Amino acid sequence: MSFRCFTGRYGERAARAGLFGVLVVLAAWSAAVSAQDLLWFEGGRPRVAAWQAVDILQNAADDGLEPEDYDAAGLRNVLTALEGGASLPEADLAALDGAVTTALRRFLADLHFGRIDPRSVHANFALPRSNGFDPAAYLRNAVAAGRLREAVREAEPAQPFYAGLRRALVRYRELADDPPRSALWARALPPLPHRKLQPGEAWAGTSLLAERLMALGDLPATTPMPQRYEGAVVDGVRAFQARHGLAADGVIGRETLVQLDLSPAARVRQIGLNLERLRWTPLMKGPRMIVVNVPEFVLRAYELQGGVPAVKVRMKVIVGKALDTRTPIFAEEMRFIEFSPFWNVPPSIAQAEVVPRLKREPAWFGKQGFEFVAGDGRVLTNLSNDNLEAVLRGQLRIRQRPGPKNALGDIKFVFPNNDNIYLHHTPAPQLFARWRRDFSHGCIRVEGPVALARFVLQAQPDWDEARIREAMDKGKSATLRLREPLPVVIAYNTALQQADGRVSFFPDIYGHDALLDEALRKRGPRKN
Repeated sequence: MSFRCFTGRYGERAARAGLFGVLVVLAAWSAAVSAQDLLWFEGGRPRVAAWQAVDILQNAADDGLEPEDYDAAGLRNVLTALEGGASLPEADLAALDGAVTTALRRFLADLHFGRIDPRSVHANFALPRSNGFDPAAYLRNAVAAGRLREAVREAEPAQPFYAGLRRALVRYRELADDPPRSALWARALPPLPHRKLQPGEAWAGTSLLAERLMALGDLPATTPMPQRYEGAVVDGVRAFQARHGLAADGVIGRETLVQLDLSPAARVRQIGLNLERLRWTPLMKGPRMIVVNVPEFVLRAYELQGGVPAVKVRMKVIVGKALDTRTPIFAEEMRFIEFSPFWNVPPSIAQAEVVPRLKREPAWFGKQGFEFVAGDGRVLTNLSNDNLEAVLRGQLRIRQRPGPKNALGDIKFVFPNNDNIYLHHTPAPQLFARWRRDFSHGCIRVEGPVALARFVLQAQPDWDEARIREAMDKGKSATLRLREPLPVVIAYNTALQQADGRVSFFPDIYGHDALLDEALRKRGPRKN
């Protein structure tokens, strides 16, 4: 038997020390088990399940995982050598069996839970380790039942987007691994003739652009090569823009050009990062849930139908500014709705923005409906320099009365959290027309407050649309406690498969993809 066929973490030592040296490494992974307890071998030869196991590990990239983390190639070479006639003592075979078990157990844990603590990449999610999933017991039961492949797929996160995004990853890997098509991204598109390329203009990059759009499926493969940027190619760009969270106007500007130049290999990495993120994003724990996807600027309200999450409400949202007031990523439970709410101006905003403006424009105080509130609850309605200085010292706070100018609009959805983030309406709905909507101080503005309120209050049928609108228009602040808390997840997914099957990508506005990518690349040596 030749040991130089071994690869992975066993290969170099195997070539020097022979099979026993390999098995010393294997034994370090897992405590030895007796021959009658072997999962993967019988009569000294690999069972069918052993080959299934290494196939699963070698295809780990289909889930955005790394086959090298489980030494898939090394295990396959050891199994091939045994199948070819090599024999092992009972104790060494038991150690090898334990190594296969350990690799599969690690794979299942990574697939189900993820490889990174979300708190290390600015996501305040509790690790999902308490959901009853035990990789070791799950693996043993799957092998005993002869359904290893099926069980692996069932171990995937039960997230609405996971299966579709996994299929998208396979498609983009095929594109990245196809030399003729991936070569279309070997060079960047040429500079635009002006700051923006308008339909009908001539451009040296039109043919290359058309070829890329065909490869991505945004343009039919039978489209004739254009001489100018017009016709079907413009339609293809519009389709591309719609998939990438951009204004679908067919005009190629800086943002569109950046997205067009991202290669399939870069998209493969992006999808893999989002599969990882989905593994530790909280699952539905009840019949309904609200999810805000920050880089997409979209809110979805889900309801279980036949055990499957279905989108009941979808709307645009405005999130925190990427530069300095980012919306945090976390999960909490909505417990209250405030109609015609007061806006209690956060101290940071009061000190940095409101007080300086009131000193420049005293008339703004009355126009905006501001007032001061003392620690004992007293309300002061007169603007004075003393009161402004008291705000700066933290002795008074500023709030805005309910009304048409109120920054929260006429409704506020409250899910208590350490960052004081909530959903609310806005007196500036025109901003929802923008394709990029990071304009807030961190809270989330919703485009359709009545539709959201109807979904939230579904379990309280006495709150119909007429009553909701009446409470919103009343101008008098009132708080309604929900009968049943409603889970809210503030998520960050820059790649999703939409309901129509298209794959959408969104700019990494907060740099969270880059942070997660770095964390995954810097992981230390794997432990048992």
